[in-house]
Amino acid sequence: MKKTLPFSQVLAIGFMLFAMFLGAGNVIFAPMVGQQAGTNTWIAMSGFLITGVGLVLLAIIALTRGGGTVEKLAGRVHPLFATIFSVLLFLTLGPIYVIPRTTSVVYEIAINPLVNDKINTSLYLFVFSALFIILTIFLSWNTTKFVDRLGKLITPIFGILLLILILKSIITPMGSIGEPQKNYLTGIFLKGFTQGYYTMDVLAAFVFGGIFIKSISTLGIKSEKEVSKLFIKAGLITIIGLIILQISMAWIGASSVEAIGYKDNGGEVLAQSAKALLGQMGIYIIGIVIFLTGITTNVACLAAVSEYFNRIFPSISYKKWLILFSILSLTITNFGLNTILSFASPILLLLYPLAIALIALIFTNNLFKGQRSVYIGTIIGVGVVAILDALKDANVSPNTINNIFEFIPLFENGAGWIITGIVGSIIGLIVAKTRKEPAVFINMAGQEIRD
Repeated sequence: MKKTLPFSQVLAIGFMLFAMFLGAGNVIFAPMVGQQAGTNTWIAMSGFLITGVGLVLLAIIALTRGGGTVEKLAGRVHPLFATIFSVLLFLTLGPIYVIPRTTSVVYEIAINPLVNDKINTSLYLFVFSALFIILTIFLSWNTTKFVDRLGKLITPIFGILLLILILKSIITPMGSIGEPQKNYLTGIFLKGFTQGYYTMDVLAAFVFGGIFIKSISTLGIKSEKEVSKLFIKAGLITIIGLIILQISMAWIGASSVEAIGYKDNGGEVLAQSAKALLGQMGIYIIGIVIFLTGITTNVACLAAVSEYFNRIFPSISYKKWLILFSILSLTITNFGLNTILSFASPILLLLYPLAIALIALIFTNNLFKGQRSVYIGTIIGVGVVAILDALKDANVSPNTINNIFEFIPLFENGAGWIITGIVGSIIGLIVAKTRKEPAVFINMAGQEIRD
């Protein structure tokens, strides 16, 4: 018997998914874009919203059509690629980057301003991060309670607090929008486009699929078709929330310069803006918001990576993976936020183009008959340039790389992989036709039809 959930339950599930996506790190990038882009903010944000928000819904749909898990989706290229991509993706979204970054951002914005003793900062960070990760373990222990804990409790609280800050910034703006800075004088759209990578929401969509399905299993939704429909409905709620949030955050950043001056990072922009708008109360409000958004993302990421590794290594239980990855996250967190950001940035520049390519391939699958050579050719074309972008970001001979590969359109703007991906797909299509590869179509329900 088909089960229909009431709208209130669907809304709660949508709020749960929104909470999973909306992390402390997620709210610090748009304010920085606003400050730096100034009067060009809306051009930059149009690019930012494509990679930071719009592709999230496409990723959710692609995941449901591609088999329900990132391994099945990436497996259309090759099983080895699927394994490497999935492991790197889950580790990045978990203990290597997102959990340490989120924990560090929460400390820097919510705790550090309240600490008078700046000498023992490392000790305070260790104590806070240990307590924060213990709380993350507790909330991740039972994924069947995600809807109640995240969707019905935490999300409404931080949503109301953020709304207070946003409305105050609209009713009594801090000042007029500033002039664009150097990085946003040319290539504005593409700059915003690549900045959207750092929200990591497209990658998160691939990661959260498994934990989403597991968390709604107790609601009586069993069939793959109904789970996919519910995932897409929740995704629409999430997208609407993220669009409103990111535009609002960009506005706060763009209108903040007169009041607080230019800052080095989005967390500082947000914290100082909250103080300028609401006084000391603003510091407490933004601290609570960052704490709550941080814990929701940590919970979602820790649960997702533990669920994934439990699936591929079932001899180790989900709860043991939770503890193992928590210890790793705690260790990396205490290297400090700057180290974490510099270490992970090249990985993002590698993973994001590959993820976007997989989404595009799933949506165009039937146009090229799902032939594997097209998948392989596209991923090779995208991957080669993505590796070069990652090396440049890691400061490995950036000038030499630019000089050698500047013939590739958009290469210096970090989008050269689009052209090489298209070239790779064309070569793959020629190879598929030559070899007369079998066709693999996908219907609207995500089922494969082989010819």
